[in-house]
Amino acid sequence: MSLSIGIVGLPNVGKSTLFKAITKKQVDCSNYPFCTIEPNIGIVEVPDNRVDKLAEITKSEKKVYSTIKFVDIAGLVEGANKGEGLGNQFLAQIREVDVIVYVLRGFKNEKIVNTQQAIDILKDKEILDTEMALKDLATVEKRAQGLEKEAKQGNKQSQKELPVLQKALGFLEKGVMLYEQEWQEDETEIILSYQLLTAKPRLYLLNGASSECSVEAKAVFTDNNNWPYLIVDVLTELEASDFSAQERVSFGLSKESGLNRLIKQAYELLGLIAFLTTGPDETRSWDLKRGSTAPQAGGVIHTDFESSFIKAEVIDWEKLVEAGSFTKAKENGWIRTEGKDYIIKDGDVIEIKAGA
Repeated sequence: MSLSIGIVGLPNVGKSTLFKAITKKQVDCSNYPFCTIEPNIGIVEVPDNRVDKLAEITKSEKKVYSTIKFVDIAGLVEGANKGEGLGNQFLAQIREVDVIVYVLRGFKNEKIVNTQQAIDILKDKEILDTEMALKDLATVEKRAQGLEKEAKQGNKQSQKELPVLQKALGFLEKGVMLYEQEWQEDETEIILSYQLLTAKPRLYLLNGASSECSVEAKAVFTDNNNWPYLIVDVLTELEASDFSAQERVSFGLSKESGLNRLIKQAYELLGLIAFLTTGPDETRSWDLKRGSTAPQAGGVIHTDFESSFIKAEVIDWEKLVEAGSFTKAKENGWIRTEGKDYIIKDGDVIEIKAGA
């Protein structure tokens, strides 16, 4: 599973600059199947020093990191649903992403035209919310009409889905985000099957210096709503995109880049962890939903491993690095044998034993 992030925002908020910072770190996608690269898509590796350290121990010929696909769409303007600007047809391009990042303008550079009357991150957020709600509203209304006909004809699946879409319609007509509402498990499955934009988790990126954004951000995102956000000076990050951690610190920047912080928060938002496999051939990081079992982790490596799972040999990556080798780790009794009920932890190094 590869994480995908959609980037949206009003014009002149720094979306293009953020995408430039991302694509400067773009990787060759020939090793990743089913990746069709278009001008508005960038795929980057997820930095993971665990992969580097484990590869040293096992002398791996190859290192494979998790990847994230970023999808950047044209800037939206208020009234896009009515055809203003370039319209909101570009929203269809992010139907399949896992997380939507709102880029909101916090910087006060008067040389860069502001399409709004003033810097107002909450209003900008509400404009984006409205455009997405109206896009989803059109989708749900059309589908609900079809379900009504099918339900009257006795189609049981349509009879099951119709009330869920009618519930969603009620929220969307008020401009309410579906992701923030309470849903039963079966309702969630139905909503997610339609890839609705307002049903996707959101992360808010305030573009500007901390001194420009922190007070307003705290009031809007933390005190009142507890929305996940981060403050990133995107232009500075673009200029420093090739800096090492040590170089960043020497220039008075945080050791960790804004892009890395964005990736980490997206993982947390989706409840993802990473487990690892390592050996002479390769060391690889694998993404997995938090709370998944050892057989499910096996299924991520190879589909057959989940159904034919027998056991898993497990060790925390730090203990393996401390031991210096699998042989020494076994001598120390640090490698555990786990069964089907074992819940994989972030940083576990595993070897799956499966039947034929």
